[in-house]
Amino acid sequence: MEQLRSNCALMAEIDRIAEVAGYLWTKGWAERNGGNISVNVTSLLTSEDLALPALAPAKALPEKMEALAGHVFYVTGTGKRMRYVAPAPFENGSLIRVAADGLSYEIIAEQPIQPTSELPSHLMMHNYVRSTGRDNRVVLHTHPTDLIGMTHCKRFLNSDYLTKVLWSMIPECRIIVPKGIGIVPYEIPGTVELARATIKQLENHDVVFWEKHGILAVGEDLIECFDAIDTLSKSAQIYFSARQASGEDPEGMTQQQLDDLVPAFGL
Repeated sequence: MEQLRSNCALMAEIDRIAEVAGYLWTKGWAERNGGNISVNVTSLLTSEDLALPALAPAKALPEKMEALAGHVFYVTGTGKRMRYVAPAPFENGSLIRVAADGLSYEIIAEQPIQPTSELPSHLMMHNYVRSTGRDNRVVLHTHPTDLIGMTHCKRFLNSDYLTKVLWSMIPECRIIVPKGIGIVPYEIPGTVELARATIKQLENHDVVFWEKHGILAVGEDLIECFDAIDTLSKSAQIYFSARQASGEDPEGMTQQQLDDLVPAFGL
Protein backbone atom coordinates (compact mmCIF):
# COMPACT_ATOMS: atom_id res chain seq x y z
CA MET A 1 0.00 0.00 0.00
CA GLU A 2 1.50 3.26 -1.12
CA GLN A 3 0.00 5.11 1.84
CA LEU A 4 1.96 3.02 4.32
CA ARG A 5 5.13 2.90 2.24
CA SER A 6 5.27 6.70 2.31
CA ASN A 7 5.21 6.71 6.14
CA CYS A 8 8.93 7.09 6.85
CA ALA A 9 8.67 6.44 10.59
CA LEU A 10 6.75 3.21 10.06
CA MET A 11 9.06 1.98 7.32
CA ALA A 12 12.11 2.69 9.49
CA GLU A 13 10.60 0.44 12.16
CA ILE A 14 9.79 -2.24 9.59
CA ASP A 15 13.42 -2.07 8.47
CA ARG A 16 14.52 -2.66 12.08
CA ILE A 17 12.23 -5.69 12.30
CA ALA A 18 13.74 -7.03 9.07
CA GLU A 19 17.23 -6.37 10.46
CA VAL A 20 16.56 -8.32 13.65
CA ALA A 21 14.87 -11.17 11.76
CA GLY A 22 18.08 -11.50 9.76
CA TYR A 23 20.16 -11.59 12.95
CA LEU A 24 17.95 -14.35 14.40
CA TRP A 25 18.46 -16.47 11.31
CA THR A 26 22.21 -15.96 10.99
CA LYS A 27 22.63 -16.65 14.73
CA GLY A 28 20.99 -20.03 14.22
CA TRP A 29 18.14 -19.09 16.56
CA ALA A 30 15.32 -19.39 14.00
CA GLU A 31 15.19 -22.88 12.52
CA ARG A 32 12.37 -23.30 9.98
CA ASN A 33 9.58 -21.06 11.30
CA GLY A 34 10.93 -20.87 14.86
CA GLY A 35 10.35 -17.67 16.83
CA ASN A 36 8.11 -14.67 16.34
CA ILE A 37 8.09 -10.89 16.67
CA SER A 38 5.35 -8.39 17.51
CA VAL A 39 5.85 -4.64 17.67
CA ASN A 40 3.31 -1.97 18.63
CA VAL A 41 3.52 0.60 15.80
CA THR A 42 0.46 2.67 16.76
CA SER A 43 2.44 5.81 17.59
CA LEU A 44 4.09 5.72 14.14
CA LEU A 45 0.83 5.75 12.18
CA THR A 46 -1.22 8.63 10.85
CA SER A 47 -4.97 8.87 11.46
CA GLU A 48 -5.48 7.66 7.88
CA ASP A 49 -3.21 4.66 8.51
CA LEU A 50 -5.11 3.78 11.68
CA ALA A 51 -8.40 3.80 9.77
CA LEU A 52 -7.33 1.44 6.97
CA PRO A 53 -10.03 -1.11 6.05
CA ALA A 54 -9.72 -4.72 7.14
CA LEU A 55 -8.37 -7.25 4.61
CA ALA A 56 -10.04 -10.24 6.26
CA PRO A 57 -12.79 -10.97 8.80
CA ALA A 58 -12.07 -10.09 12.42
CA LYS A 59 -10.85 -12.87 14.71
CA ALA A 60 -11.78 -13.20 18.36
CA LEU A 61 -9.13 -12.94 21.09
CA PRO A 62 -9.07 -15.31 24.07
CA GLU A 63 -9.77 -12.48 26.49
CA LYS A 64 -10.43 -8.75 26.48
CA MET A 65 -7.34 -6.63 25.75
CA GLU A 66 -8.51 -3.33 27.22
CA ALA A 67 -5.09 -1.67 27.22
CA LEU A 68 -4.65 -2.43 23.50
CA ALA A 69 -7.98 -1.14 22.18
CA GLY A 70 -7.41 0.42 18.76
CA HIS A 71 -3.69 -0.35 18.76
CA VAL A 72 -1.87 -1.60 15.67
CA PHE A 73 0.94 -4.17 15.64
CA TYR A 74 3.33 -5.58 13.10
CA VAL A 75 3.34 -9.33 13.66
CA THR A 76 5.33 -12.03 11.88
CA GLY A 77 3.15 -14.58 10.08
CA THR A 78 2.25 -18.11 11.07
CA GLY A 79 4.55 -20.65 9.43
CA LYS A 80 6.83 -17.89 8.11
CA ARG A 81 10.61 -18.13 8.27
CA MET A 82 12.78 -15.38 9.77
CA ARG A 83 15.16 -15.80 6.84
CA TYR A 84 12.29 -14.63 4.61
CA VAL A 85 11.01 -11.96 6.99
CA ALA A 86 14.42 -10.30 6.70
CA PRO A 87 14.21 -9.46 2.96
CA ALA A 88 10.40 -9.24 2.72
CA PRO A 89 8.71 -8.31 6.02
CA PHE A 90 5.33 -7.46 4.48
CA GLU A 91 5.19 -10.75 2.59
CA ASN A 92 5.87 -12.70 5.78
CA GLY A 93 3.99 -10.64 8.33
CA SER A 94 1.13 -8.18 8.62
CA LEU A 95 -0.25 -5.17 10.43
CA ILE A 96 -3.15 -6.05 12.72
CA ARG A 97 -5.52 -3.71 14.57
CA VAL A 98 -7.13 -4.59 17.89
CA ALA A 99 -10.82 -3.68 17.96
CA ALA A 100 -12.11 -0.76 20.02
CA ASP A 101 -13.69 -3.20 22.48
CA GLY A 102 -10.44 -5.18 22.82
CA LEU A 103 -12.18 -8.47 21.99
CA SER A 104 -10.92 -9.14 18.47
CA TYR A 105 -8.38 -8.10 15.84
CA GLU A 106 -8.31 -7.65 12.08
CA ILE A 107 -5.55 -7.54 9.47
CA ILE A 108 -5.23 -4.13 7.83
CA ALA A 109 -2.03 -4.37 5.76
CA GLU A 110 -0.37 -5.16 3.48
CA GLN A 111 -1.53 -8.66 2.66
CA PRO A 112 -3.90 -10.96 4.59
CA ILE A 113 -0.97 -12.85 6.13
CA GLN A 114 -2.27 -14.74 9.15
CA PRO A 115 -0.25 -13.77 12.25
CA THR A 116 1.82 -16.19 14.29
CA SER A 117 -0.13 -18.84 16.19
CA GLU A 118 1.34 -17.32 19.34
CA LEU A 119 -0.37 -13.97 18.67
CA PRO A 120 -2.85 -14.36 21.58
CA SER A 121 0.11 -14.92 23.92
CA HIS A 122 1.95 -11.90 22.51
CA LEU A 123 -1.09 -9.65 22.87
CA MET A 124 -1.74 -10.84 26.41
CA MET A 125 1.82 -9.83 27.28
CA HIS A 126 1.51 -6.48 25.50
CA ASN A 127 -1.78 -5.89 27.31
CA TYR A 128 -0.22 -6.70 30.68
CA VAL A 129 2.88 -4.50 30.35
CA ARG A 130 0.84 -1.61 28.96
CA SER A 131 -1.71 -1.89 31.78
CA THR A 132 1.14 -1.49 34.28
CA GLY A 133 2.22 1.79 32.67
CA ARG A 134 5.37 0.40 31.04
CA ASP A 135 5.84 1.66 27.47
CA ASN A 136 7.07 -1.71 26.21
CA ARG A 137 6.24 -1.98 22.52
CA VAL A 138 8.06 -5.21 21.69
CA VAL A 139 7.69 -8.93 22.33
CA LEU A 140 10.52 -11.00 20.82
CA HIS A 141 10.61 -14.80 21.03
CA THR A 142 13.46 -16.88 19.65
CA HIS A 143 15.39 -20.16 20.11
CA PRO A 144 19.05 -19.64 21.14
CA THR A 145 20.68 -23.08 21.24
CA ASP A 146 22.96 -22.49 24.22
CA LEU A 147 20.32 -20.88 26.43
CA ILE A 148 17.69 -23.53 25.68
CA GLY A 149 20.34 -26.16 26.43
CA MET A 150 20.75 -24.78 29.94
CA THR A 151 17.02 -25.20 30.59
CA HIS A 152 17.42 -28.94 30.02
CA CYS A 153 19.56 -29.06 33.20
CA LYS A 154 17.59 -29.09 36.45
CA ARG A 155 20.03 -26.94 38.41
CA PHE A 156 19.60 -24.06 35.94
CA LEU A 157 15.82 -23.97 36.39
CA ASN A 158 16.22 -21.77 39.45
CA SER A 159 15.91 -18.12 38.44
CA ASP A 160 18.29 -16.74 41.05
CA TYR A 161 20.94 -19.36 40.33
CA LEU A 162 20.78 -19.05 36.55
CA THR A 163 20.81 -15.25 36.74
CA LYS A 164 23.90 -15.31 38.98
CA VAL A 165 25.72 -17.74 36.67
CA LEU A 166 25.07 -15.72 33.52
CA TRP A 167 25.65 -12.33 35.18
CA SER A 168 29.00 -13.54 36.51
CA MET A 169 30.44 -14.50 33.13
CA ILE A 170 30.87 -10.95 31.79
CA PRO A 171 30.18 -7.51 33.34
CA GLU A 172 28.01 -6.41 30.41
CA CYS A 173 25.45 -9.10 31.20
CA ARG A 174 24.74 -7.59 34.63
CA ILE A 175 24.48 -4.17 32.97
CA ILE A 176 22.37 -5.09 29.93
CA VAL A 177 20.00 -7.51 31.72
CA PRO A 178 19.67 -5.73 35.09
CA LYS A 179 16.39 -7.41 36.11
CA GLY A 180 17.79 -10.90 35.70
CA ILE A 181 15.96 -13.84 34.18
CA GLY A 182 12.53 -15.30 34.80
CA ILE A 183 11.89 -18.99 34.18
CA VAL A 184 8.64 -20.66 33.12
CA PRO A 185 8.39 -24.46 33.52
CA TYR A 186 7.52 -26.27 30.31
CA GLU A 187 4.13 -25.47 28.79
CA ILE A 188 2.73 -26.32 25.35
CA PRO A 189 3.80 -23.56 22.91
CA GLY A 190 1.19 -20.98 21.99
CA THR A 191 -1.15 -21.73 24.88
CA VAL A 192 -2.89 -19.27 27.15
CA GLU A 193 -1.31 -21.13 30.08
CA LEU A 194 2.17 -20.32 28.76
CA ALA A 195 1.19 -16.68 28.30
CA ARG A 196 -0.17 -16.38 31.84
CA ALA A 197 2.88 -18.03 33.36
CA THR A 198 5.11 -15.66 31.37
CA ILE A 199 3.12 -12.62 32.47
CA LYS A 200 3.73 -13.64 36.08
CA GLN A 201 7.48 -13.55 35.39
CA LEU A 202 7.20 -10.19 33.60
CA GLU A 203 6.21 -8.64 36.93
CA ASN A 204 9.92 -8.66 37.82
CA HIS A 205 11.84 -9.45 34.62
CA ASP A 206 12.19 -8.30 31.00
CA VAL A 207 13.64 -11.61 29.79
CA VAL A 208 11.99 -14.98 30.40
CA PHE A 209 13.30 -18.47 29.64
CA TRP A 210 10.74 -21.06 28.54
CA GLU A 211 11.98 -24.47 29.70
CA LYS A 212 13.03 -26.69 26.77
CA HIS A 213 11.55 -24.21 24.27
CA GLY A 214 13.03 -20.73 23.95
CA ILE A 215 13.55 -17.22 25.23
CA LEU A 216 11.26 -14.19 25.29
CA ALA A 217 12.17 -10.54 25.80
CA VAL A 218 9.98 -7.46 26.15
CA GLY A 219 11.04 -3.84 25.86
CA GLU A 220 10.65 -0.46 24.23
CA ASP A 221 13.04 -1.18 21.37
CA LEU A 222 13.43 -4.33 19.26
CA ILE A 223 17.20 -3.96 18.90
CA GLU A 224 17.54 -3.67 22.69
CA CYS A 225 15.47 -6.85 23.14
CA PHE A 226 17.72 -8.66 20.69
CA ASP A 227 20.82 -7.30 22.44
CA ALA A 228 19.62 -8.58 25.82
CA ILE A 229 19.19 -12.13 24.48
CA ASP A 230 22.44 -11.90 22.52
CA THR A 231 24.34 -10.87 25.66
CA LEU A 232 22.84 -13.74 27.64
CA SER A 233 23.87 -16.09 24.84
CA LYS A 234 27.43 -14.74 24.97
CA SER A 235 27.50 -15.36 28.73
CA ALA A 236 26.32 -18.94 28.18
CA GLN A 237 29.04 -19.47 25.59
CA ILE A 238 31.69 -18.15 28.00
CA TYR A 239 30.34 -20.46 30.71
CA PHE A 240 30.54 -23.54 28.46
CA SER A 241 33.95 -22.53 27.10
CA ALA A 242 35.43 -22.03 30.58
CA ARG A 243 33.91 -25.27 31.82
CA GLN A 244 35.35 -27.17 28.86
CA ALA A 245 38.77 -25.63 29.43
CA SER A 246 38.96 -26.45 33.13
CA GLY A 247 36.71 -29.48 33.48
CA GLU A 248 34.79 -27.81 36.28
CA ASP A 249 32.30 -25.00 36.83
CA PRO A 250 33.93 -21.60 36.20
CA GLU A 251 34.39 -19.35 39.20
CA GLY A 252 32.80 -16.33 37.52
CA MET A 253 32.79 -12.80 38.91
CA THR A 254 32.45 -12.53 42.67
CA GLN A 255 29.33 -11.13 44.31
CA GLN A 256 31.32 -8.04 45.27
CA GLN A 257 32.40 -7.50 41.68
CA LEU A 258 28.78 -7.78 40.56
CA ASP A 259 27.60 -5.45 43.32
CA ASP A 260 30.20 -2.84 42.34
CA LEU A 261 28.54 -2.54 38.93
CA VAL A 262 25.29 -1.27 40.46
CA PRO A 263 26.42 2.24 41.51
CA ALA A 264 28.92 2.45 38.67
CA PHE A 265 26.17 2.04 36.05
CA GLY A 266 23.11 3.21 37.99
CA LEU A 267 21.49 -0.23 37.94
